[in-house]
Amino acid sequence: MSDRITREQAWELLNKYVKGENYILHSLQVEAIMKGLAKRLAPDEVEYWGCIGLLHDLDEETCPWREDLSTHGPTSARILKDEGWDDEVLANAIMSHNPICGKSPETTVEYAIIAADPMSGFIKAIAQIYPDKKVASVKHKSVTKRFKEARFAAGANRQYMSEIEKTGLSFDEFIDIALESMCEVAEATGL
Repeated sequence: MSDRITREQAWELLNKYVKGENYILHSLQVEAIMKGLAKRLAPDEVEYWGCIGLLHDLDEETCPWREDLSTHGPTSARILKDEGWDDEVLANAIMSHNPICGKSPETTVEYAIIAADPMSGFIKAIAQIYPDKKVASVKHKSVTKRFKEARFAAGANRQYMSEIEKTGLSFDEFIDIALESMCEVAEATGL
């Protein structure tokens, strides 16, 4: 087995452990944003960063996160190891998207995933207020405006989204990358 998981292997693993359509669609959106970020931050790692995005919620349906949020992330790392993927970078990135589990982001890819996860849901929430409910209708200005409205999509962690600046990208650059990336998978994800 290769040291690094491929997209096909990640997709197979995701579908083995995650059955809910909304979780699958969210994973595809985060994968797209991570690939977009990798094009700017780690051009040789685009597929790998995409796999991190695809698998970031691998334990969504198997860990007891509703009772104990600290289990979300470490359970994914255990699943990966049990499946033969003893990849510290992958496991740490997945765990760091939920600092409550005890792993805070420290590397560029870890800051990228903690920002990409809530941004995907935030953009989706904005798209849902448009008549066509399409991500293509969402403009940069709308994201900036809604970001300042604490009550809008209150569950989208703005602090986590802002962590993108620790990668060297500005928040404005991040918005553009996220919008473009989500548009690329809009048909597949129903947005």
